[in-house]
Amino acid sequence: MKKIFILMISILFLTSPVQARAISVDEDNGIYHIVISGNRMKKHIQFISSSNLKTNKDIHELTNSKLTINAGFFDPNNQKTISYIVTNGITAEDPYLNENLYTNPLLRNNLSKILNRSEFRITECDKKLKYSIVPHNTPVEFACNIVTSAQGGPQLLPELKLEEEFFILEDENGNIIRQSASVLDRTARTIVGIKDDDMHILIITNKNPKNIFEARDICKGLGLQYAMAFDGGSSTSLNYKKLNITSTQGFGEDTGRRLKSFMIITTKKGR
Repeated sequence: MKKIFILMISILFLTSPVQARAISVDEDNGIYHIVISGNRMKKHIQFISSSNLKTNKDIHELTNSKLTINAGFFDPNNQKTISYIVTNGITAEDPYLNENLYTNPLLRNNLSKILNRSEFRITECDKKLKYSIVPHNTPVEFACNIVTSAQGGPQLLPELKLEEEFFILEDENGNIIRQSASVLDRTARTIVGIKDDDMHILIITNKNPKNIFEARDICKGLGLQYAMAFDGGSSTSLNYKKLNITSTQGFGEDTGRRLKSFMIITTKKGR
C-alpha cells in the first residue's frame, strides 16, 4: 500500500505541472500574455474560418474551444479573406480569389507583397509537429506538410517587415504616404510568437494600445525568437474561460466585431 501511495504521488507530481502550464494567461495593465506550452498542445491548435462573419465569442461557443483568438485579415465589404488559412491540411481561405484586391489599382500593383505576408504555421514532419513563422511562399521542408496555418502580418521578429509586406508605402524621398492595419498608430493588437517550443500570444487591449514598434519591443522583452501580428484594432479578441475580451471592452455591452478567421484550441486532438 505504501508503494502504491508513493507511486500515485509521483504521478501527480509529474503530470500536474504539465497540465497546469499547458495554457497560462497573465494580464498586466491591459496586455494579456498567453503561453501555450508542451508539444501535446500542438495537436489541439487549429486555424479555421467562417463562411459568414461571426464574433470570436460565437466561434468559441460553437466549437467548444478552450481558447479562441482572432486571426487573419478580411474585407468587411465582401466578407472575403485577405489572408491564407489552412485547416486540416486544406486551404480554407485564399485571398487570390478576393476580387477586391484586383479592382483597387494600388492593391493590385502590390499584390505579390500582400499574398506573401507572414503566416503562423504548424507543420508535421515524420509525425512531429513544429511551429514556424515564415512568408507565405516559403516552401515546406522535404516530406513535411502544413497541418494548419493563418496568414497575417507584419512580421515583427527577427526583423520588422513593414514595406516588404505592404503595410507601409513610401514616396521617392522615403516619406511614409500610406499605412495599413494602423501599424504606426497606437491601437489594440493581436500578436503571436514563438520561443523555443512554446507559442506565445499577446492580446493588447485599448486600455494600453501600442503601435507596431512598441509591440515588437514587448516581444523582444519576452525573449521571443519569432513574432508576427494578426488582424488587430477592432478585430482583437480573446475568449478563455470567463474572459471575453474585445478591443472595445469598457465601452458598453459590445460583443466584439464579426470576423472571418480564428485560432481555436480544441478539446480533442485535431489530427
